[in-house]
Amino acid sequence: MAKKKFNLHLKGYVGGWDFDSDYVDYILEKNDGQEVNVLIDSLGGSVATALSISSAFRNHGNVNVHYVGMNASAATIASLGAKHVSIDASAMYLVHKCSNFVFKYGQLNADQLQTLIDECEKQKNDLQKIDLNIASAYAGKCKKDKEALLELMKVGGWLSAQEALEWGFVDEITDEPDDIAPAIDDATINAMASAGIPIPNIETKDKEGFFAKFLASLSSFFATNSSKKIITTAMDKTFKFVCELLQVEALTSNDGNITLTDDQLQSVEDRIAALEQQVADLTNDVNDKDSQIENLKKKPADASTSVVDDGKKDENFANDYVSSLNNAREMFNSIP
Repeated sequence: MAKKKFNLHLKGYVGGWDFDSDYVDYILEKNDGQEVNVLIDSLGGSVATALSISSAFRNHGNVNVHYVGMNASAATIASLGAKHVSIDASAMYLVHKCSNFVFKYGQLNADQLQTLIDECEKQKNDLQKIDLNIASAYAGKCKKDKEALLELMKVGGWLSAQEALEWGFVDEITDEPDDIAPAIDDATINAMASAGIPIPNIETKDKEGFFAKFLASLSSFFATNSSKKIITTAMDKTFKFVCELLQVEALTSNDGNITLTDDQLQSVEDRIAALEQQVADLTNDVNDKDSQIENLKKKPADASTSVVDDGKKDENFANDYVSSLNNAREMFNSIP
């Protein structure tokens, strides 16, 4: 089969830079009056953008859409204006009712609660109108009753390519040379779950899951040298006291490992033994001094002796006293 040339590749979020209505208008205008082939691979996005693109396809009048991968929500609306819609045999298709973000306060009084109820009621009515509008568009494409489409949208389950063909969403199942079976990764699964889109039962890119891959990485990390090739990175590191002890300027580290010779290890061993002995000696000295102190405390004190009077008098002290007394008396008598 010859490879089909696509004029447009619409992927990612509908309304994003790679699924933009302005760019679609530009390509359609550039190919005015010519056949335009469009490849779509998207989980959906903005309903407004999808309706705009659908209208642009219809106005152009000669647009073929081909679905690959997994397509849901607004991505399925975008093709409703195309002349012909095909789908890869391994692709999947999902329609569902519209949704909107709802923010709730943690605590409300009666008036605030009523305001919230009114706002939610308005959003509900708006969503019902949008659902009815989209169901009518689907019904026009599928040639079925819109109530049946509303019910299918309510269920919101994934359709295989064959089921999408049976419903009438697509006109043909084809296998393009570059089409591959859809596969999703952990990030896509999380995004789909956050958006409320059902997770299909198909092959995932991350078959083992995060935890299994984590265990595998641990096994790889602890593998022996014979089972894997280890690429090491050498780096000089300076450990001040160790380098002084070994009398070297620096130690070479290979991916966090440092190798020492037998002589270097013996030097470390001897130094540690010497330090251990110093600590032991100091501990013994302290214990000896403590013992001496305790022994002195327990030893009875020496008996005190009485003061011995040897009969000697301090004559200088008496003479000084008499002299001072006479001087004081003379000073007193000299006062008029």
